[in-house]
Amino acid sequence: MAHTPTNLVALTTSILTIIMILNALANSQTKTFYLQAQNAVKTAFFISLIPLYLFLSDDNANTSANATWFHLGASSFPFTTQFDSYALLFLPVAFLVTWSILEFSTWYMQTDPNINLFFKYLLIFLLAMVTLVCSGNLFLLFVGWEGVGIMSFLLIGWYHARANAATAALQAVLYNRAGDIGFLMAFCWLATHAQSINLPYILSMPPSTLLLIGFIVAAASKSAQFGFHPWLASAMEGPTPVSALLHSSTMVVAGIFLLIRVHPLLTQNSTALTICLCLGAISTFYAATYALTQNDIKKIIAYSTSSQLGLMMVAIGLNLPYLAFFHICTHAFFKAMLFLCSGLVIHSLNDEQDIRNMGGLQHALPMTTSCLSIGSFALMGAPFLAGFYSKDAIIEAANTSYVNSTALLLTLIATAFTAVYSMRLIYFASMMEPRMNPILTCDENDSRVLNSLKRLAMGSILAGILIFETTLPSHPHIHTMPAFMKLTALIITITAFIIAYDLAKVFWTLSPKRHVMSKEYDPTFYNHLFHRSLTVTTLNSAWQIITHILESIMLKKIGPSYVEHIQITPIQMVQIAQTARIKTYLSAFFITLFFATSILMIT
Repeated sequence: MAHTPTNLVALTTSILTIIMILNALANSQTKTFYLQAQNAVKTAFFISLIPLYLFLSDDNANTSANATWFHLGASSFPFTTQFDSYALLFLPVAFLVTWSILEFSTWYMQTDPNINLFFKYLLIFLLAMVTLVCSGNLFLLFVGWEGVGIMSFLLIGWYHARANAATAALQAVLYNRAGDIGFLMAFCWLATHAQSINLPYILSMPPSTLLLIGFIVAAASKSAQFGFHPWLASAMEGPTPVSALLHSSTMVVAGIFLLIRVHPLLTQNSTALTICLCLGAISTFYAATYALTQNDIKKIIAYSTSSQLGLMMVAIGLNLPYLAFFHICTHAFFKAMLFLCSGLVIHSLNDEQDIRNMGGLQHALPMTTSCLSIGSFALMGAPFLAGFYSKDAIIEAANTSYVNSTALLLTLIATAFTAVYSMRLIYFASMMEPRMNPILTCDENDSRVLNSLKRLAMGSILAGILIFETTLPSHPHIHTMPAFMKLTALIITITAFIIAYDLAKVFWTLSPKRHVMSKEYDPTFYNHLFHRSLTVTTLNSAWQIITHILESIMLKKIGPSYVEHIQITPIQMVQIAQTARIKTYLSAFFITLFFATSILMIT
């Protein structure tokens, strides 16, 4: 690529943002490191706007840099960065969201004695995600991939003295390691069929189904698709800022971003696209169904994340990677804001997380409940909010495409469920009469909290229209569709919203029932089936097999059965001499006595 002045400026400023983070990490021993970390990310955000502006004003602002990291025999491992449209747009979003989360954390974690270590982990986590996004080859991408995995383990298990936190951290690692088998499978295939691991070279190769399945498995585990989804809800055991950063713009979208990077290969393989479409539809439906049955405010938001990740996977399956990336950017703002609002509510209510014990918070926490409502409306795709532009575009694309009708139906049902559980969250948390302890003191007047929520609220409102107007193709393809098809997503959302509101009111007028037939929709059903029943069945089967083998070996080959077998012949020989006659015994006695006496006399 020819390095024009514009490209050089874009490259320099992009690398400078990374240097700002590294410089902050180098001073991590100071007492005010957490403030330096916040300022470093803040500065990195404003610097990252420069290459973004150059990209928007000049379509040729994409640039890259190459260097060889180290050599291993005849193989070299290059250090290749790639600052294309995806990276240049993602970096400001990631930095802005992280800046808001870090500022919120200075208030939320102010009593933690290890606050500097916490901020250090967050910065390394961000640096690993930036490495993943800006990588120009699979090796560097894998470094960032494993980096976010390791840091997620440390952050989810921050309260490691709690059994649930330690278990959740271990569960996240195990599920991600299972998915990494797919990444290693792709690496092995490339090692035998490719001459380079640089992305441009890989994307120019003929597609292989085995290679693409490896990428899909890796993405499914990292982005918590169906089958790999339980770890995402368990990750709620970490501090709220960790949940906000993990579930918004960093780790959970890494899998989707990997598929966006290799999408030119997916385009040429209909099998891989079908797998992505069906997997995404099932994931978004199941996660939305789980969210309907939850009463924990953080788990409702967590399952909504899994549902939106499934919707992004649907966009990949529809051969529309730019819509998936569009939804990544808009989703980052309102999902981070939802988690921060939930953390503030939980903190104000003395660690109460059950939405059935809330209510009337619009009077006690007006700013928080306003942001919670904005985030929930953006999540359900309310008109002119950020989620409306990205989410409805995916639904419209699915309506006009010739794809699996079952996948389309599941996606539409999940869209309706999104409106239901979002309305349920708003209704129980903000509306109705207060149901919490009246002596609790709720305070949201700290500037660190308000500034964080305001920035994310502005992003939840304006990010959709800004990205839509500035980054989409200037001459898009014109598609015509009936009005009812154009408004399908909006109609479903409004209908589900109204139904959810009526059901919420009816729920509190009826006496609660002791037994509710919702067990099969609860995530514990999945956990019981796959985590406990499957494991116990496997262990019992292995125990029976091993016991049978040991019995056959120890008893028949080495143990009593074998000893009995080898003793039968000498016993039979001795039995012949046992005639039960006194003459025989006396003769044997005197003969033995004679030989013994002779031997003694000779010696």
